[in-house]
Amino acid sequence: MPRFDSPTPLAILPTMRVIRSFLSLPKTDSFRVESADSRLSILRDKERALVPPVSCRQYPTALFTALSMSVGFLALTTPLASAHLEDRIVAVVNSDLIMLSDVKREFAPQQERIKKQHQGDDLAQHLKLAESMALTKMIERKLQLQEAKARKVEVSDQEVKVAFEQMKQQGGAIDPSNPQSARAVRDQLMLLKVIDREVRGNIMVGESEMKRYYQGHRDRFALPEEYTLSQIIVQSRSRDAADALTKIRKAMDELKRGEKFEDVALQYSDGPNALQGGRIGLVRRGELLPTIERAIAPLVPGGISEIVESADGFHIFRVEDKKPKQYRPFQEVQYEIQGLVFEQKTEDGFQSWLADLKNKAYIEIKF
Repeated sequence: MPRFDSPTPLAILPTMRVIRSFLSLPKTDSFRVESADSRLSILRDKERALVPPVSCRQYPTALFTALSMSVGFLALTTPLASAHLEDRIVAVVNSDLIMLSDVKREFAPQQERIKKQHQGDDLAQHLKLAESMALTKMIERKLQLQEAKARKVEVSDQEVKVAFEQMKQQGGAIDPSNPQSARAVRDQLMLLKVIDREVRGNIMVGESEMKRYYQGHRDRFALPEEYTLSQIIVQSRSRDAADALTKIRKAMDELKRGEKFEDVALQYSDGPNALQGGRIGLVRRGELLPTIERAIAPLVPGGISEIVESADGFHIFRVEDKKPKQYRPFQEVQYEIQGLVFEQKTEDGFQSWLADLKNKAYIEIKF
């Protein structure tokens, strides 16, 4: 899996694995792929956990978002629509079944988006990929829920009620009386708890790790270059561009003859700071237009730029002062680093934990 400098929410980890997880499930004695299974004739009640796992630090916002999407899925899949779908088993995950209708419901929103973006053979390939991703996420979610139940992780009715109240405060339209919505909330809370217990609760971040991260990502904690600038601007919106260019060239000629920048700015500049000698003040690298930054980047304090054109008109800049890029000290950013390293280790721990669940699981794919 690709590495990221910024922490990756657990909610999107299954998506990032895409086909790799789907086609590369552990090849252990407990894993095999079959095209049919005539032995399974009785279908148990199917779990309807329609929300992917998220990091506890994202709750309740991520929970609200995921559950809102889940309710949308349910609304799209009416009994009438389902009647036209020939349902069948597409995967067995230990003692749980995943049905084709479950997969269709899972990737329904992605299906609509893909149909708007692709056509022909390209459309078929992307739809197949979306189905594979949906099945991958569902298998992983089944495994996590099974582990939570095996670890006797419990979610009280009060916790579910509180979750609904928090989502309502955020503008949610989820009906607590809907059994499927209530089940989705309960399952999501169970996932949060088991990930906290089995992954996040076992992670510690030492000072040596934080210092290594700091040394390896120093630019992340850098303050950009700072400039103290003055300018002469001749606006071209209120006059003919040729006249504006003629005026700014006259200003440049006077500067080259040795006239003081403040006096030239007072005489020629259309800017609101002309009375202050054209002084703009402090700006940071990245806050200016690229053409302006390129013009002032090589200048030393006291240096004057060439004429620079922008949508506002024509400019001449003087660099009054210039501070090079500086790095925030470790002591100032150590708590920020602690959070970044913790989330990175959480991601790695989650991947390892999930891989272990797959290695121990009995999985049959009939998709």
